[in-house]
Amino acid sequence: MIQKQFAEKAVEKLKTDSQVLGLAAGGSYITNELDEFSDLDLVLVTKEKISGQKEKMLEYASKMGQFIDGFTGEHVGEPRVLICLFETPLLHVDIKFVTAEEFKERVENPVILWERGNILSEIIKTTEASWPKLDFQWIEDRFWIWVHYITLKIGRGEYFEALDSISYLRMNVISPLLQIKNSQLPKGLRKIEFNFDTTDFESLKKTVPEYEVSSIIRSLEKEIELYNEFRKKLYPGDVVLKNELQKKVMEYFTKIKTKVQSTDEE
Repeated sequence: MIQKQFAEKAVEKLKTDSQVLGLAAGGSYITNELDEFSDLDLVLVTKEKISGQKEKMLEYASKMGQFIDGFTGEHVGEPRVLICLFETPLLHVDIKFVTAEEFKERVENPVILWERGNILSEIIKTTEASWPKLDFQWIEDRFWIWVHYITLKIGRGEYFEALDSISYLRMNVISPLLQIKNSQLPKGLRKIEFNFDTTDFESLKKTVPEYEVSSIIRSLEKEIELYNEFRKKLYPGDVVLKNELQKKVMEYFTKIKTKVQSTDEE
């Protein structure tokens, strides 16, 4: 696979750098699920902190292969990652720059491609990887206000805004909860086409609307239905449910739905 070939060459170019403590690979590399469409997730461990210094991050990336361009990952909440494109052949590579101390806090145990001494192996042996847990209360505190916001956009006729917000709920609420329901990590929309049974997958498809008001309403209704279902099945008893808020928002949603549908029929 081109990803493994790239990783092997990167090791040869980096291990002579005394600042480099190791290089590891995560994601599909761990589970041996790489295919021609996979990107490559690398973790570069250095003695001194490199992240936050874009020029140095770019300099290290350019050592690894035929670097075309890259940018840092603030948009996904991870400025330590440099998102890169290499050529011959074209390959998407995400490089996370961490120190040995930062390597202790990780969401998975990567495959060690090369290490100086046993520094990465020892860290993995003595610390635990932990995927961030979904904060049910955080979601419950926001969900019904998000539904109200989408309802406002539907009522005003701002359908692109409504479409975007419905997509946000699908990615950040419905899909992660569906992942948990299926005993998987809450990774949003990652590989949902392959990991869910037919019933769950068909339910999720119903949250994808067309640019048409009745379709948008049906999709939002489906997200509400699924959220209520998951909330009953998955939420522990200490989550404070916003029942009164839910009631008021749903009354408003029903009002706007009726108004919009009657206007649409005219």
